[in-house]
This record gives sequence, C-alpha cells and structure tokens, in this order.
Amino acid sequence: MSDGKKMSSSRRHHLKSLMLQIAASWIEQEKKEIEEVKEAYMAENCPPPDLSGDQAALMEICKKIYQAIDKIDDVRYDVEAKVQKADKEIEDLKMKVVELAGVKKPALKKVRMSADAMLQALLGGKHKVTMDLRSNLKQVKKEVKEEPTEAVGDWRKNIEDKADRKKMFETS
Repeated sequence: MSDGKKMSSSRRHHLKSLMLQIAASWIEQEKKEIEEVKEAYMAENCPPPDLSGDQAALMEICKKIYQAIDKIDDVRYDVEAKVQKADKEIEDLKMKVVELAGVKKPALKKVRMSADAMLQALLGGKHKVTMDLRSNLKQVKKEVKEEPTEAVGDWRKNIEDKADRKKMFETS
C-alpha cells in the first residue's frame, strides 16, 4: 500500500476475518494430522494384547508389559534430565545476557510523604511515632561580636602581643 491510499475499515475487517478463517482451518488440519500420527505410532509400537489363553500366558503378557513400562520410564527419566539440564543452561545464558547488557536503574518517582508517615509505614500501624524535626532543633540566639577597630588596622601592632603569648607558652 502506498502512503496516499488508505484501506477502508470494511475492507480491513473483511481481510482480517479471511485470515482468521484460514488460520482456523490450518489449526484443525494440524490437529487431525497429530491424531493420525498418534494412532499410527500406537498401532506400530503397542499392538493389542491377545487375552485368550490360560493364566500362565496372561502372566507372561503382564511381565512383558511391565518390562516395557520400565524401559519407557528409564527413557522418560533420561529425557527429563536432559530437558532440565538444557533449561538450566538457558537460564544461565539469559543471566549472562542480562549481565552483559548491564542493569538499568529505573527512573525513581518522587514520593510525597511526611517523615511521620514514613516511620509509621516502616514500623507498622501499632507504633505511634511523631517526628516534628523542627521542634527538636535548639533555638540559637545570634550574638554579634564587636571587634575592636584597632585590631583591624595595622597588623604590626598585634605582633608584639602575640610574641608575648608565645614566650609565655615556651617558658612553661
């Protein structure tokens, strides 16, 4: 179809229904084929037993059937072990692919929840926890330090005071 021409909805619906009818007929045909294959296999590998005869003949038939069941169970067990091994290898390879691709972190969403609600969710509904962080803060008063203006002035004046302090520490 070209970009300029669009299919009408009735035509699209008609084509879709035709495709579904064809697919349904294929599925039916496939089911019939599978059933025929099963019947052919059973006729070939499991002939109907001859139940006419005395008790010894019937016991012999039962022993043969049990031996056949044992062989089939052995084969089934081996196949299951192979399948489990293959599944484990597939899972390991999938994990390696994920590791090679790297783990992508999902975008985190902002959650609007108070600290009280978070603590209550973490600790459970039993515990009543209030956490008003602002009320626990100390009130601090600002003190304005008034420095003498002479200290700001010439730095050479302070050197003599500091030299006296240095002598005081050195002597003790």
